Amino acid sequence: MSAAAEQAVEPVAGSGGHGDLPATGKLDRFQYDDAIVRAFLAITVVWGVVAFLVGLIAAIQLAHPQLNLGLPYITFGRLRPLHTNAAIFAFAGNAIFAGIYHSTQRLCKARMFSKVLSWIHFFGWQGIIVAAAVTLPLGFTQGKEYAELEWPIDIAIALVWVVFAINFFGTIATRRERHMYVALWFYIATLVTIAMLHIFNSLSLPAGPLKSYTIYAGVQDAFMQWWYGHNAVGFFLTTPFLGLMYYYLPKAAERPVFSYRLSIVHFWSLIFIYIWAGPHHLHYTATPEWASTLGMLFSVMLWMPSWGGMVNGLLTLRGAWHKVTRDPVLKFFVVGITFYGMSTFEGPLLSVKSVNALSHYTDWTIAHVHAGALGWVGSMVFGVMYWLLPRVYQTGLWSPKLANMHFWFNTVGLVVYIAPIYVAGLTQGLMWRDIDESGQLTYEFVETVNVLIPMYWLRVIGGAIYLGGGVIGLLNLIMTWKARPTTYDNVIIEAAPLARTFQDPPRPTSRVGTQAVLNTAHGFDVWLQGWWHRRWERLPLRFTVWVAITVVVASLFEIIPTFLIKSNVPTIATVKPYTPLELAGRDIYLAEGCYNCHSQQIRPILAETKRYGEYSKPGEFVYDHPHQWGSRRIGPDLAREGKINPTPIWHLRHFENPEEYTPGSIMPTYSWLLTSPLNFDVIPQRMTAMQTLGVPYTDEEIEQGIQLAREQAESIAHEIEKADGTTGMADKQVVALIAYLQRLGTDIYATAEPEPAAEEPVAATPGEESPQEPTVSAAMPRSH
Repeated sequence: MSAAAEQAVEPVAGSGGHGDLPATGKLDRFQYDDAIVRAFLAITVVWGVVAFLVGLIAAIQLAHPQLNLGLPYITFGRLRPLHTNAAIFAFAGNAIFAGIYHSTQRLCKARMFSKVLSWIHFFGWQGIIVAAAVTLPLGFTQGKEYAELEWPIDIAIALVWVVFAINFFGTIATRRERHMYVALWFYIATLVTIAMLHIFNSLSLPAGPLKSYTIYAGVQDAFMQWWYGHNAVGFFLTTPFLGLMYYYLPKAAERPVFSYRLSIVHFWSLIFIYIWAGPHHLHYTATPEWASTLGMLFSVMLWMPSWGGMVNGLLTLRGAWHKVTRDPVLKFFVVGITFYGMSTFEGPLLSVKSVNALSHYTDWTIAHVHAGALGWVGSMVFGVMYWLLPRVYQTGLWSPKLANMHFWFNTVGLVVYIAPIYVAGLTQGLMWRDIDESGQLTYEFVETVNVLIPMYWLRVIGGAIYLGGGVIGLLNLIMTWKARPTTYDNVIIEAAPLARTFQDPPRPTSRVGTQAVLNTAHGFDVWLQGWWHRRWERLPLRFTVWVAITVVVASLFEIIPTFLIKSNVPTIATVKPYTPLELAGRDIYLAEGCYNCHSQQIRPILAETKRYGEYSKPGEFVYDHPHQWGSRRIGPDLAREGKINPTPIWHLRHFENPEEYTPGSIMPTYSWLLTSPLNFDVIPQRMTAMQTLGVPYTDEEIEQGIQLAREQAESIAHEIEKADGTTGMADKQVVALIAYLQRLGTDIYATAEPEPAAEEPVAATPGEESPQEPTVSAAMPRSH
């Protein structure tokens, strides 16, 4: 059967519902819009190859940092956000849109609501990706992981998402199939939740055309960041691809979904539990312990619905496993669903505190993320791609052999990539915490880095193989496109319009008796049959409202206490706002992407306090917009850098040539910081933005911001000149960054300024000394 003929008779993979014939028996005639599907599908593979290539370059730099050739635009710190944004929003995002635009039309028996909105969505989204590709290497970033893009691009994302939502829900409203199939449930959850996550995480105050500061600070910002970060994975890289699985896997296998009831349990339990789990990323940090514990508990519970989806997917292949051996589409789907099961088992495991204490900040997390992103998402994308190619281009796949080769490149490259990174992560965690018989740390930090270099090269090999698979897929797509017919066959679809009125079928009775459904003895048996849910499937507005309630309520239970209970963030009297020059240096720290390699959070773990100093307190970060706690340590933690390396000349030479001071370091050179001029003129505007956010700068300090910054810069430059004769540094970016690093961690060791006493103080007992512990306004978090 030709692709066009198959499209004309393609059955709706519904949940048992059917369209309602009107009294006249008249059928509507329409055509599906596959042009928009072809556009999103093609650009998916193009951006995928770009994302894989950027990731490969970044991976090589970990093993050989000199590859950046001394250029600021292609350092690891700037390329990593570009790689993650390209992989998530360009590769996965466009794949989601291609699959949703194709499957929604078939499931609704309706053309997309608006062709104009479809193309606004397409070009708007590509514009966002291009903007990210330009701004991130140039250093324009908010410094928030997975949400680095600056405020104009954030606004564009929100607007384009609204266009997508109008088009999607408009199609639902004009559908000719009354029941909404399970795939549509997951699409609805994605649309609703991503909108909520993006809007609240991106709330920021502009401080220039491409500069802004998040409205959240310190602990609250960390909480919001991982509420967003974890759930962005859940609702951008999980729920939409589960929707695609529920549609395309039965199509490819020519088998119905294994269990409709299991899909109901899977859906509602997943979206409710997932939204709670974000704080498990913050174990042993300065966040309240109740929040991370709650996140851990829900993360462990998340294993059950996740595996429910995996089981439902794999058992859909019952009776069709013989097809897997010869169909590359099913091969990709099987590997993808298997990696989904592995990742959703490992995620809850990593959320357990004792495991997290070992794994956090190590490459174990990187391996876990790539197992999900490349194993689950990547495999599903390519499976959907190979299923769609002959159908949307109305011709045979150019080379099934190359498709099979692509599958093996995909699978082997993935295994070769993640296996050594798992080993690297375990090695890091064990070496960091190793203490010898004398109670001292066994390894210097740089030793724990150098031992990983062979594993980093293996990672490069795996990434190159995976990239090769992406190139094969792109070649197959291009050649299939070239073989397309001169004119596409515009197939006419006939379907009955949806009747305006619908009589609900009678409520079923229990299978174990004749009692009514509401009878307590047997009603639950009928409830389990999903009668109530089938009714919701005919009511998209009610369904969407309940999805929104589910994710909003779960979020508020965590967010409200974190923001309103002051004891969650006890203040420290000695913590003061950054000076104007330190604020400028912090902005440079963000622009260079230093948070991609360094953390600023010392956990109350013996090995960490021995290596870095006093563990981090919540009150230290009250002026940090955004927080810079990081999630990985390719370099050492910097939370106490001002105490560990207070000398300006050390930092200057370290930026110029890291190996000079730390032999074996894989930090790239930042020599351009020694020659790039510092823009003093923007400092007052940025201080004003911080003042608006609650940082206690006075109007006088803002007016004198440039002068104060120059004075501190001259002081640092004088120390550098005094140390080795280097001159001309007072107006360079490096002095601002040095000022910021010299400040880190010093406040808690300072002595609080005494407040005017209302009466004579009580004299201290002779011989008694004043405590030198940091002054706090509430009890410090307990040590672990």
